[in-house]
Amino acid sequence: MPTKDLNALFLDTLKDIYYAEKQIYKSLPKMAKAAASEQLRAAFEKHHGETEGQIERLEQVFELVGKPARGKKCDAIEGILDEGKEIMEEYEGEPALDAGLLAAAQAVEHYEISRYGTLKSWATKLGMKDAANLLDQTLTEEKKTDDALTKIADTAINADAG
Repeated sequence: MPTKDLNALFLDTLKDIYYAEKQIYKSLPKMAKAAASEQLRAAFEKHHGETEGQIERLEQVFELVGKPARGKKCDAIEGILDEGKEIMEEYEGEPALDAGLLAAAQAVEHYEISRYGTLKSWATKLGMKDAANLLDQTLTEEKKTDDALTKIADTAINADAG
């Protein structure tokens, strides 16, 4: 039986975020379409393109560790994305829709920030410098996206929802 060490945990978590990114990639166009705000729609469309690059980076990390790029079902991201779908259905055409979409998107970003921060830390501990650098690039993008969503919420969306 293989040892359940930090290498195994790193690989399991890498599979988890790979699955999550692919699900997020599929969800972002639906969120963009549902958004009433042009600014929010543009943010979702921009992040859709970034997510494609993040998936490619994850594939590079899999290559660096000599494993096939395969996802493992992530119940956490499934739940977060399901909440987003519920908001789209329950608040369709309502003033609070964009605020709900923004909140759902930030829940996704916070999940990703947590995962990428952990993976970067573990990669560094395991001496995987190149993997840590790739993960750090994505971590930086996720933090920028979260900041951008916060600005959109604070300057427009939340006020319009009231």
